[in-house]
Amino acid sequence: MSASLPEDPTLDEVRAFLAPELAAQAAFDGWNEKAVLAAAELAGVDTDLARLAFNEGPVDMIDAWFQAIDMQMAEKYSPEELAAMKVRQRIKALVEARLEALEPYREGLRRALAILAAPPHLRRAAKMGWRAADKMWRLAGDTATDYNHYSKRTLLSGVYGSSISVFLDDESKDFAETRAFLDRRIENIMQFEKAKAKVTGRGGDRFSMARFVGRLRYRGA
Repeated sequence: MSASLPEDPTLDEVRAFLAPELAAQAAFDGWNEKAVLAAAELAGVDTDLARLAFNEGPVDMIDAWFQAIDMQMAEKYSPEELAAMKVRQRIKALVEARLEALEPYREGLRRALAILAAPPHLRRAAKMGWRAADKMWRLAGDTATDYNHYSKRTLLSGVYGSSISVFLDDESKDFAETRAFLDRRIENIMQFEKAKAKVTGRGGDRFSMARFVGRLRYRGA
């Protein structure tokens, strides 16, 4: 949670300020108005203002929290620290930074994903996953604007999503199981990018992106 809220905050500022506490309350109350009011009371925010900030339902509440996670991840490393890493290390470090930010709220995350898995919310969920992947690639220094822009984000969205599935049930020390899984999936991305460069250099992309992303969803792939 931010250190303080401005004296006359905007609704966006209220959402950003309350999002982490809202995720904590959602573990007990679900992503609903009850959680909003509990978060507001604990944070000393006017409950009517909090209710107004989160008046569009649970998916908007979850979206606000994920945006707060984006910000927390971005603050983990300085541009200089990321620049000193290889690309693979940057992506791994950023995914792990997201997981570390999510760790205190695993039950809230579990409830959030159950909501986002409902058919009416799948498109919005996909947009959130894409936004997270785009944020990570941009922080990692990616400036691609061609096909590579989309392929990198599609692959990373798959890796991140499958890593979350492992993370939710990971009881190993320091999430060693999730970290090992993430290593393998990022290696898949690196191998794909190398192979794609060779193939596209000969005049065409012969890979099935859908098939490759599908493989990333399974731990044994």
